[in-house]
Amino acid sequence: MDLGITGKRALVLASSRGLGKGIATALAAEGADVLLCGRSAETLAANAEAINARGAGRADWVEADLTDAAAVDDLARAVDGALGGLDILVNNSGGPTPGSTEAMSGETLMLYFQSMVLRQIALANRFLPAMKAQRWGRILTVASSGVIEPIPGLALSNTLRPALAGWSKTLAAEVAEFGITTNLLLPGSILTDRLTSLDRAAAERSGRPVEEITAQSERAIPARRYGTVEEFAAVAAFLCSARASYVTGTLVRCDGGAARSL
Repeated sequence: MDLGITGKRALVLASSRGLGKGIATALAAEGADVLLCGRSAETLAANAEAINARGAGRADWVEADLTDAAAVDDLARAVDGALGGLDILVNNSGGPTPGSTEAMSGETLMLYFQSMVLRQIALANRFLPAMKAQRWGRILTVASSGVIEPIPGLALSNTLRPALAGWSKTLAAEVAEFGITTNLLLPGSILTDRLTSLDRAAAERSGRPVEEITAQSERAIPARRYGTVEEFAAVAAFLCSARASYVTGTLVRCDGGAARSL
């Protein structure tokens, strides 16, 4: 299927590794021009080089830290300079530190709120006027399965990511008439460095081998395995595509059937 995004311009947040890198790679493979961003210039440069070597959409990169108040302005300038405008915004962020609700201090909560919620909304607001004027746009927000089923030990994530769900759903109704879609994509257990670190932390807490922790987690998933970044990125690319023009205001799961709710 031709996704109809050849030449479309995409900004993918937190794309130095993991899900963000996978999404940027998938969009470029469909012919989109992508701007990667993150905190590791060396890794971003290598990612962009690898994407450009494939010869479909082109890739550029910019170093950015969403905990920095200047990040929104810096990214907007980088988009104008590298892409000349934006058609696709992929909101994404690394997961916050694990912990209980009692362990959440006000300072920590505000720090992650700024990078995981506030700056992503501000970026969308920055690019929405141009998307409205061109009557085409895609805003995809990568969240967490904790939005629908809170994950034990991830209190910060369970607290903050649902705010993005409410925002995305509200925005969808406001901008649909302009040809702009806004959706939420929820990863289940996708094999990334983040998931590996969580399994390792669980193993240390329980005194059990990490292989045992992983096997137990996989048995709890109907698909009986962790998902791959490529599988997740393919769903993201479709939601960002011209073919998904009538899909908006939705919450899409990519979790191997792990969520038990309807």
